[in-house]
Amino acid sequence: MSCLASCCAASTCGLCSTVASGISRKSARLAYCGLFGLSLIVSWILREVGAPLLEKLPWINSSTQTKTWYQEQAVLRVSLGNFLFFAILALIMIGVKDQNDRRDSWHHGGWIAKMVIWILLVILMFFLPNVVITVYEILSKFGAGIFLLVQVIILLDFTHSWNDAWVEKDEQKWYIALLAVSIGCYLAAFAFSGILFIWFNPSGHDCGLNVFFIVMTMVLAFSFGIIALHPAVNGSLLPASVISVYCAYVCYTGLSSEPRDYVCNGLHNKASAVSLSTLILGMLTTVLSVIYSALRAGSSTTFLSPPSSPKAGTKKPLLEGDDVEEGKETMEKEARPVSYSYSFFHLIFALASMYSAMLLSGWTSSSDSSDLVDVGWTSVWVRICTEWVTAALYIWTLVAPLIIPDREFF
Repeated sequence: MSCLASCCAASTCGLCSTVASGISRKSARLAYCGLFGLSLIVSWILREVGAPLLEKLPWINSSTQTKTWYQEQAVLRVSLGNFLFFAILALIMIGVKDQNDRRDSWHHGGWIAKMVIWILLVILMFFLPNVVITVYEILSKFGAGIFLLVQVIILLDFTHSWNDAWVEKDEQKWYIALLAVSIGCYLAAFAFSGILFIWFNPSGHDCGLNVFFIVMTMVLAFSFGIIALHPAVNGSLLPASVISVYCAYVCYTGLSSEPRDYVCNGLHNKASAVSLSTLILGMLTTVLSVIYSALRAGSSTTFLSPPSSPKAGTKKPLLEGDDVEEGKETMEKEARPVSYSYSFFHLIFALASMYSAMLLSGWTSSSDSSDLVDVGWTSVWVRICTEWVTAALYIWTLVAPLIIPDREFF
């Protein structure tokens, strides 16, 4: 165990003082993203080299388990430590409304202590019995599903914000740019879907399920454009085209996760390369969505904003004569509201920790090789269902204003 603990600690402790001293209040959100990225790297490393070490621990070792099981244990234990770190912060930060709250400084400072606590939590997870990890594994599947839903909402928010930003410029060149990007995305989506037919519908085999997935992706992409351009719908072609590309990508990740001995998986001869590229894309998407949510939280007045935070300018002092100076001092001492919910901010990272564990462990379903990640029918259906949920949510944002005209959707 000391060897495993040294492996985890050595990768981070040497940088603690240097990194922590350079973190300012404005860069705190990116620092949390960096810590989350570090957890992914540690999980990946221990997945590759940690199995022999775990076999030597009597409270983990089981003679009936395979190398794949030990790899999953390494990933899940690092993920659990990371989850607890962010979940504890989320609980501590509940109810923070202004910057005078002592917990505001906890959120933005104390980075050396945070890094030490994070390292200790990750190490302590390797002392827990297997039954605790089994329970966390089950909970992670639900948490990962919630994170995928959050990821979809973030994507929808991004596409609508992008479209609104260009439309607000109200210049012909920006309208031309909108049209060009939209057409380009649609061409990419349909071209990529055509390539999927070649890869996952090999001649001489009955691959009806794969054909159904791909055709459904193309039908959804076509439907997005038709609904968005309908006169009764206040939609735009840009969000529709971006969502179409995303759905095509998710369909690809789902089909590429099919078992390598499945005859309709035309990429089975390139299993390791495809698995690695899918993993990297999945991890990159996870990190980018978390970073975007963090930055969006800091710049938006609605996204992740605390429900009852005080508003600047709601109080207007009526001071005259000698009371002016006293009024200025009072205003200087008056608390400034926080710009986003710290609690929900950390909750996103906690859910992302669960999702990354599922990504690295193939949703803890057995695969035909311990060298492959995110492979198996569980991964396939998770991806396909994510695509369909994305389509349903996007269509809902288009038609909901017609059904519920008194509410605003994006």
